[in-house]
Amino acid sequence: MDINAVLSLGVEGEEDSYAGKLYLMAPYLAFSSLDKKSVRFTIPLSTIRRVERLNARAGIYALSLALWHGGKIIVQLTSLRPTADLFCALLRDALKIELQRGRMKSVKGFVKTCYSEVLVSGSAFTPSDEKDEHSASEASESSYHGGLGLRFKFPGDPKKLREASKIKLWMTYLKTHGRNLTLLRYPQCTRLVQVGLPNRLRGEMWETLSGSIFLRYSNPGLYEQLLEQNTGRTTTSTEDIEKDLHRSLPEYAGYQSEEGISALRRVLQAYSFKNPELGYCQAMNILAAAILIYMSEEQAFWLLEVLCDRLLPGYYAPSMHGTLLDQRVFESLVQRCLPIIHDHFQAVDVQLSVASLPWFLSLYINSMPMIFAFRIVDCFFCMGPKVLFQVGLAILKINGEKLLQIQDDGGFLNLMRDYFASLGDSAHPHSTDPRARAITRFQELLLVSFREFSVITDDLILSERKRFRNEIIHSIETFSKRSAVRNLRSLGRFTKDQAGLVYDALYQAMCVIPPPPAQLPPPTLLNDGVEEKPETRIQLKTFQYFLSEIATWARDEKIVSNGFQQRVDRDVAEHEFIDRLFFFWDTSCCGALSFQDLVSGLDGVMFNDLMENIEWFFNLHDKNKDGFLTKDEVLTVSESFLFIFRFEVGDAYLGAVSRFMTNAFEYGDALLADVDQRKESEDDETEPRSPLPLPSNQPYLNLATFRMVVLADEILESFFETDLSASFRLDPISELELPPSSSGLLGEFWSTIATDSNKKMFNLFTDEIGKTIGKHQVIHRPSIGRYKTLEEPKARESLLTPGMRHSASKSSLRSSPSSSSLRPSSPSQGLTVKVPSSKDFQEPASAVGYSPMVQAANAALLARPAFTIDDSKDDDDDAEDELEAGDNDDQVMDEVDAFLEAHDSGLTDADKEVAKDLINAEPVK
Repeated sequence: MDINAVLSLGVEGEEDSYAGKLYLMAPYLAFSSLDKKSVRFTIPLSTIRRVERLNARAGIYALSLALWHGGKIIVQLTSLRPTADLFCALLRDALKIELQRGRMKSVKGFVKTCYSEVLVSGSAFTPSDEKDEHSASEASESSYHGGLGLRFKFPGDPKKLREASKIKLWMTYLKTHGRNLTLLRYPQCTRLVQVGLPNRLRGEMWETLSGSIFLRYSNPGLYEQLLEQNTGRTTTSTEDIEKDLHRSLPEYAGYQSEEGISALRRVLQAYSFKNPELGYCQAMNILAAAILIYMSEEQAFWLLEVLCDRLLPGYYAPSMHGTLLDQRVFESLVQRCLPIIHDHFQAVDVQLSVASLPWFLSLYINSMPMIFAFRIVDCFFCMGPKVLFQVGLAILKINGEKLLQIQDDGGFLNLMRDYFASLGDSAHPHSTDPRARAITRFQELLLVSFREFSVITDDLILSERKRFRNEIIHSIETFSKRSAVRNLRSLGRFTKDQAGLVYDALYQAMCVIPPPPAQLPPPTLLNDGVEEKPETRIQLKTFQYFLSEIATWARDEKIVSNGFQQRVDRDVAEHEFIDRLFFFWDTSCCGALSFQDLVSGLDGVMFNDLMENIEWFFNLHDKNKDGFLTKDEVLTVSESFLFIFRFEVGDAYLGAVSRFMTNAFEYGDALLADVDQRKESEDDETEPRSPLPLPSNQPYLNLATFRMVVLADEILESFFETDLSASFRLDPISELELPPSSSGLLGEFWSTIATDSNKKMFNLFTDEIGKTIGKHQVIHRPSIGRYKTLEEPKARESLLTPGMRHSASKSSLRSSPSSSSLRPSSPSQGLTVKVPSSKDFQEPASAVGYSPMVQAANAALLARPAFTIDDSKDDDDDAEDELEAGDNDDQVMDEVDAFLEAHDSGLTDADKEVAKDLINAEPVK
């Protein structure tokens, strides 16, 4: 539930009041200001110690919330009184549930793992204990989570990075605005993040700003449990991880030791075990290696989860569709914001993605010195993915004049490499103003990014992604289809284009009826315990839809007219014949069909001649593959015929099936090898006896006899010669368009009305009216369509010679217990065909490969240049001198002020006065 509210900090004069919305999403309470960026917070309900209603002015409904860390926030509920009462009741109930679950007690143990607790409590790095700084910090390292930097030192020079000044500023902010689980994000928080996070606090702030701290809080011990349950397990992902371990930031000292390599291995393997469908993708190792410098293994594991699933969805999937989509969006933004550079790149055929794809994929960590890349990562976790686009545009604009002189991709890459290596140099080395000379190129980059490209908002990125999503999906799917066709073991008699049409029908079926997740087979001695990625296979329901797109008799098409509209309804047919075909094509006997199974199965019927089709139909119904059909199987053949011919015009096909059955039973009975029974029936003419019942598995018709029975009928001969193969049609499937974005009042109104369920209701309504006025008509479209007029069935001529007509064929037909089933079965109601929407797109895992662009990006990721500026230095050196220099704080604040912007609180002066009075208001007695 959400409600309009005004948020005030419980410290007078500390922060302004902000209007916004308060959200109750148990077990969390969240707030967002009207501009969705000035003030935000998300806190677990278990961190709220006390809730009181304040005794305010008449008509003012306000609550005071005391948080775990001693802070207090005041929330003025500005909605109607019944809404406010309902919100308070829901909040009270949610708090009771958290208390009953015992979550309140778990907060104390969890916050001890956060460095901010040590920092604010004063047990480490404060000016009062400079002499004992080293011993205090060493003692506290065992109580809070930290990364490899605590042992192998953090990249960069602490003095140049002004670590002590940043620590003091953050200590002041965290004391009044909460920390870790209860952090309140005011505008000052964003400005401090833009200046850069202190090394020791960086890991905790990353997980707090990204929200991964809540996953770690709500899933205690899951990381260790995953590792314990999968000890010794080997998969294709673990093998790929082993290949990339020693290529992950090898210049950092921590990854030149077994300790760092082992930590990286455990984090990547745990993620692959938790997300087996995604597993491991190249560039994950770069991210995991970077965040492990500042975070513990458990913290890095949950942050990797948030990165891959929420912040950068699709970036680290096998197809990298998220990365390719954002590259297309970035090219569009370059064309809009930097048209001259875009036109020059088009003229000289320079691919922007050659350099920009590794930027986005590694969050700039693999392209620029780590001390600067981590500053960008700070802003990324605080402000969202738009930072990647803003920084990329700023890089191109700053180097605009030089970019207009390049002529090929190599020159573009060399220019970017030289620029990144000089980020620590002065941006204005020849200026007479010492303050201008002190501005580095990296500071210039951030200023251009967040000032000149502030128009790049989250909403703009989202709209551009929607605009190009269909284009990217089509390009990826085209590449995946080519890969799937190329990886087929055999095309049979299909061409590559025809196999591609089979793939299209399969993919559409998987979008409408997704197959269940593939289960990994148990390891065997033949594969040395290595789990291969399972091939994507479809089960019976998906196969039924797939076949309805390929075969005309596998679908029920109805032309419905009711006086208001005429439409074609298509339903998926369900029959034993389709089930039999599914298992007939399942040559591996695993209960599911692969792409290769479908291609091989269709190849066995679509290109056959008359005799081959008869043999194929015979083998389809020969259950035990002994070369004979039993009497029950002959009945099943007739039922299959009736199913295929169920919507044909007239009685021609029904008569053909009737003649087939009569001939089959006459000839089958006449050729039985029971000579004694035949002689006995001939001698005893005065006492006719009914024939003895045949056992269910008694061979009845062989292939030669079946062929003769079929060829005796002109209609069945025509069916097997041309109609059967022609009923399988590989037609191009129209490209699936994603639903357009609805904008404006009319667009939202129409998108609300024009849903699939509403369309069905409208069709049912018009059909009922049509029945009432007598204009409702349903015509089934025939599957074969050879006969379009009514014809009388032809008289049957017996296939038996006069000497063979003493058989009991007629009596066997009359006494057959299954004769009642030889009627055209009514079309069963199946699944309604729907056009897949964008959320239904799921790619077959086995059909996805790496495109050339992705392969080039992976190669670039592995060639990270070494920057001298990243050399780790002791953060204890010269720390005392820095603390004594009072200028450093002013310099840092000057840099903070460079990013100040006006933040509208959304309140009038009168509203601000009311909020100020609430700070000193007393609780209601």
